[in-house]
Amino acid sequence: MKSKIAIIAFLFILQIVSATTILASVQDAMSQLCVSLKSMLPVVAMMMLVLAGVIYAAGQIMGAETGARTNVWATACLTGALIAILMVVVAQPVLQAIYTDGTIAC
Repeated sequence: MKSKIAIIAFLFILQIVSATTILASVQDAMSQLCVSLKSMLPVVAMMMLVLAGVIYAAGQIMGAETGARTNVWATACLTGALIAILMVVVAQPVLQAIYTDGTIAC
């Protein structure tokens, strides 16, 4: 009987120790995600803006049907760039709200 209680106590303590390690790794993962978003998305947004301009300019040279399609593609690129910029602005507060136990270095 005592060995069963000892095993249960050992497993309980083991879970507490592993939970602390997992929480530390979650905070590191959130911080890394925030840093990655803030370093990568502005570059992607700028590339999408340039691509939208190139697509729109190419559509002006071509015929009416292709021009209409390129306007839609350019608008999609602009929308993607705006969403990327919004994600950069909102990333740290959202990740901070999700993980409230510590600060997220970003």
